[in-house]
Amino acid sequence: MKLFSIIDRYIFKEMVPPFAINVGFFTFIFLMTRILDITNLVVNYKISLLSVCLILVYSMPYFLVFVIPMSTMMSILLTFLRMSDDNEVIALKAGGVSVYRLLPPVFLFSFLACLLTGYMAIYALPWGKVSIKRLTVQAAVSSLDAGLKERTFNDSFSGVMLYLNEIDIKTKALIDVFIEDARSKDTVSVVVAPKGKLFGNPGQLSYQLRLWDGIINQVDIKSRAVHSIRFDTYDIHLDLKKAVVAEKGQPKDEKEMNLSEMRQYLSETSREDPQYYVTLIEYHRKFSIPFACIALGILAVPLGVQARSGKRSFGLVLGLGFFLLYYLLLSAGWVFGEAGAYPPLIGMWVPNVVMASIGVYLLIRVAREKPVQLTFVDRLLRKLMEKFSMFRKFRTQ
Repeated sequence: MKLFSIIDRYIFKEMVPPFAINVGFFTFIFLMTRILDITNLVVNYKISLLSVCLILVYSMPYFLVFVIPMSTMMSILLTFLRMSDDNEVIALKAGGVSVYRLLPPVFLFSFLACLLTGYMAIYALPWGKVSIKRLTVQAAVSSLDAGLKERTFNDSFSGVMLYLNEIDIKTKALIDVFIEDARSKDTVSVVVAPKGKLFGNPGQLSYQLRLWDGIINQVDIKSRAVHSIRFDTYDIHLDLKKAVVAEKGQPKDEKEMNLSEMRQYLSETSREDPQYYVTLIEYHRKFSIPFACIALGILAVPLGVQARSGKRSFGLVLGLGFFLLYYLLLSAGWVFGEAGAYPPLIGMWVPNVVMASIGVYLLIRVAREKPVQLTFVDRLLRKLMEKFSMFRKFRTQ
């Protein structure tokens, strides 16, 4: 048979719709983890719809780096599960088509997914991270209430540390305000007030904080004298330029760096620095995760081909189980690599080697008509389902 024959085109086209559905579904699941934060920004702080859409767009590359390999495996698995369930695989074998002959469209599909994941990891992910940070600063400048956090020390203002216990969403009032003002060289002022409110001009990064019914404790550093002053109203000028300047001059973390910046950082940083291993892990992960599309794609073929009729659900659960195993190996590689237990190169690439080795082994067994018996996994899942059903019955009684 020649390459890209009718069989190749048929299998390739069969994998495209499940891939699109899986990408949409898993992306929606990942985005749901941020829906509460986004809803809070829209409802309470009146963040524009455009900013919300931009946040979602900038967050997509981070999710897609993991979604695309998962969707690639599931789409290949679903395609061969359907073909096996409809006896198309048996018909192809009866016509002299071996399992190895079904691999070219799988390799092509996995390779395209690998390129797409690589683009997301190498180019889109740093762009998204930097864009989110820039958008966050802009949102904080335009609506300072959105930038302030309850029960957190806010040091974005020049020489002023601000702590507040609560923000009244309706009136925008600040409840239980604590301020440490160290802008004077010889005097440190501590201001405590039960209520305050922000006024100012966001365009000029200048704000006025008005406090009511509070007390000021002034400490003279030279004479070590303390003066207490009670007030009905007190205004404090706050400058937000520190936050903007810090954001522009702040060094990028490992997820915000492109490849050239990572190489420069690794060449200039000592191996004794803990951040060195974190950056090196992220550098290798940008390449290892894209190649996971190929490793998981190989593994999905024998899992789908050897499935028996009526066990499609078991095949899906098994596929998700193998992807979970891959993710656990990747997480373990990150933890041990960050600690310096072994080289990050090993930690990031071992999951691909393990998944590809399992896939090749199962593929050879299936091609020789000696499918691997995974009955122990079936029995384990059945026992877990039985215990879960018994637990549900106990809870309902």
